[in-house]
Amino acid sequence: MAFADNLKQLPPVAHLGGLSLIAADGSVAATIENKPGQAGSLAVYAALAQRHGRITPAAAREGLEIYAEHTADARQHPGKHPNIDRLLQLAEAGDAQAGYEVQLMPADGA
Repeated sequence: MAFADNLKQLPPVAHLGGLSLIAADGSVAATIENKPGQAGSLAVYAALAQRHGRITPAAAREGLEIYAEHTADARQHPGKHPNIDRLLQLAEAGDAQAGYEVQLMPADGA
């Protein structure tokens, strides 16, 4: 299925303002906001965190399947899709302990 079709299968994220990915050292590795251009990635990462508890290598591999055609584009154009690049690196890390904790941020007024 295409990414747009896969997105329809994910839980809604209207209640979220975004999320932060927390590295093993406690630093914020990335923030994904609920805004145009990032809302799809927010839905993907939030769903992966819900299913796996955190973003693990296994979650990353699942995420790459969800991103569908965008995963191939990210492989051909490194840097164009940083949220997919992050999953590619994690999926290939080979360290089951690698990954990110996820901190959800409620939407204003939620």
